[in-house]
Amino acid sequence: MSRGKVVGFVHSGITVKSLESALDFYVDILGFELLSTQVANSDYIFDIVEIPGLKEIKIAFVQIPGGHVIELLEYVGIDTYSGSARSCDYGTGHICLRVENLEEMFEELKDKGVKFKSKQVVNITAGANKGAKAAYMLDPDGYIIELMEKGK
Repeated sequence: MSRGKVVGFVHSGITVKSLESALDFYVDILGFELLSTQVANSDYIFDIVEIPGLKEIKIAFVQIPGGHVIELLEYVGIDTYSGSARSCDYGTGHICLRVENLEEMFEELKDKGVKFKSKQVVNITAGANKGAKAAYMLDPDGYIIELMEKGK
């Protein structure tokens, strides 16, 4: 690009079925900090997303310890469908969270009803993260979250 360029990072966004359920998960279970909530129903938002019939978007910004901000969005007034897919399907994504005591966290989250794609915590035996441990879990809407404990 000759004139424009990327100069930084603002946030990641995850579309959710219920903002209330998402906040229960991300804030109450995972311990993210709730930064703000708002209802977006101004003309500019409709011009950005271009979804006919959209009434409003309920939005919350949450912050992962360490600084990364995630925008949670609930689209209101239209039919919505799950975007949940296999991790290998293009158009999907995931976030990876650095954690401590992954094995204990894995069991505690399972006890709280959190669903995991991984059957157990996996030891990473090759590549850039050799020596680390990881597991894939799902948020309430099926979005993939990787938990990773740094290797010794």
